Amino acid sequence: MTRLLIWRHGNTDWNAASRVQGQSDIPLNDLGREQAREAAPLLAALRPDAIVASDLSRAADTAAALAALTGLPVRSDARLRERHFGRWQGLLLTEVAEQFPDEYARWRAGDPAPGADVEPLDELGKRMGTALHEIADEMAGGTIVVATHGGAARQGCGQLLGWDHSVLRTVGPLRNCHWTELHHHPEQGWHLRAHNVGRIATPPTEPV
Repeated sequence: MTRLLIWRHGNTDWNAASRVQGQSDIPLNDLGREQAREAAPLLAALRPDAIVASDLSRAADTAAALAALTGLPVRSDARLRERHFGRWQGLLLTEVAEQFPDEYARWRAGDPAPGADVEPLDELGKRMGTALHEIADEMAGGTIVVATHGGAARQGCGQLLGWDHSVLRTVGPLRNCHWTELHHHPEQGWHLRAHNVGRIATPPTEPV
């Protein structure tokens, strides 16, 4: 059995302000660093064999908290970056609604390609799914922690599980420094074992 623990990064100032991050390289804030330190022992207890992280600093620095406990190196993979939010990146969600009302309404309604140069969900899913498949194949039979981003994690999991957009919309977003656990059996394929695992009592933030 291969186990993937798909871990969302800790809090950032842009998370707290509901500002669209996308692929902007925004660092963890003090709360985010604390969240990573608190979550790291829980993940270390699961005896990971490898750690892979998005190259954006908020995910890489989250992974570093686990690496400090386990002694494992962190491998960087740019394919694990968050969804690219095009012309919305850097804007508050309230500003997106004001400046891009049609595209924002389509996004809220679940349109997988709302416009405004936002990366289509199909492309995000393929990018993340390919990366996760390769990571799992390289470490078959092991436990791998993948430090990534909220929207990317959702689409990547959906790609592995074969879930379409309508199903994924019913799954709650990962909280900061919480994770999803997937298992792969050679005969049975991928299975969801747990979602939003963690003990940090913080309100959920948009996976943007």
